[in-house]
Amino acid sequence: MKRTLLWVIVALLTCLLGAGLVYVGNKAIPYDEVIDRGPSPEAAANPYLAAEHFLRQQGLGVEHANSLERLKTLPAKNNSLLLLGERSNMTPRQAEQLLDWARSGGHLLLVAEALWDEETGNSGDLLLDHLQIHQALSDEPDEPIPARKQKSPDLTKLYVDNETAPAYFSFDTDFNLTDPKHLAQFSANSAQSSHLMQLNLGHGRVTVITDSDLWKNPNIGKYDNAWLLWYLNQGTAVTLLFNSDVDNLFTLLLRYFPQALVALAALLALALWHVGMRQGPIQAPAPKARRQLQEHLNASADFLLRRGGQGALLRALQRDILRAARRRHPGFEHLDSAEQQQVLEHLTRQPSHVISQALGPLPAKRLTSADFSRQVASLQTLRNAL
Repeated sequence: MKRTLLWVIVALLTCLLGAGLVYVGNKAIPYDEVIDRGPSPEAAANPYLAAEHFLRQQGLGVEHANSLERLKTLPAKNNSLLLLGERSNMTPRQAEQLLDWARSGGHLLLVAEALWDEETGNSGDLLLDHLQIHQALSDEPDEPIPARKQKSPDLTKLYVDNETAPAYFSFDTDFNLTDPKHLAQFSANSAQSSHLMQLNLGHGRVTVITDSDLWKNPNIGKYDNAWLLWYLNQGTAVTLLFNSDVDNLFTLLLRYFPQALVALAALLALALWHVGMRQGPIQAPAPKARRQLQEHLNASADFLLRRGGQGALLRALQRDILRAARRRHPGFEHLDSAEQQQVLEHLTRQPSHVISQALGPLPAKRLTSADFSRQVASLQTLRNAL
């Protein structure tokens, strides 16, 4: 009797459990949830990781290097070298080695780094100057763009043989490449500027672009950016050089003349020890009641304000900004006011009204303490941005 009752209870519980599972199964709605955990450590360390994967999928061999030492063992034929990193420390000898490598049959792709200076007749970018390709800021459109057209980005177009429609790329349109000697074989242009030029050099070729952000991880999947990377390097093995640790003078001296550096350091230490030897009686310690540095600074500032007024202090800050702008942009002093303001907007990333207010003519009457502090803060913000 007890065994029968137990089996009945087990059967009832089983039925209830089965009915519950059927009910839950009918009511439950499956769904997918994607959790964005950000870029992987590999993608964070390599901004061109997606570009490398894409090129490998197209059947191209891909590697990346961290210095120009790779050039010593990299054959020129059927190879492309992409200089995507900063190279301001590049020496003339290294620049000539790169160009000789391209002349031997290699494909060299580089990002234009500096603006052409009409006064000096160069830009300071050794590769760009040798190729006689100039880079400048893009011209503003003569007429304002209608509001309905401003929503669409100004894309760069490239027409390919046997294709009726162009390919589109998202180059930075703030810069413009020019070819005064008409050496380029083809170029890619946006509405107002050119952003890609390719020219033959010996048995090889050189491609110059205004920026490489279109091939970084967030942008390579947009428009035809990935296709352009394949198109420029098709049929070659690709080496990306974006951590361009170009050897500076100290690195070269440390590598080839370490003994000379040790001797120089020892000589300097002996010279400092000799100069630092005490001559004469010991100087008495200064009294503890002397003023602190902050008090001296405050007193000097009050003296300059009383003698020169607010205008002298503000004009000194304005001159500092103009000197810094001339260092960053050669030929800045020969531009008119509108062009100077455009260059300052580009260099400091500050809006035009802030620059106009900071560098405009000073008022004849004395400013209030609050207005004077705001004017000084604006000028210091521009100076620090340069």
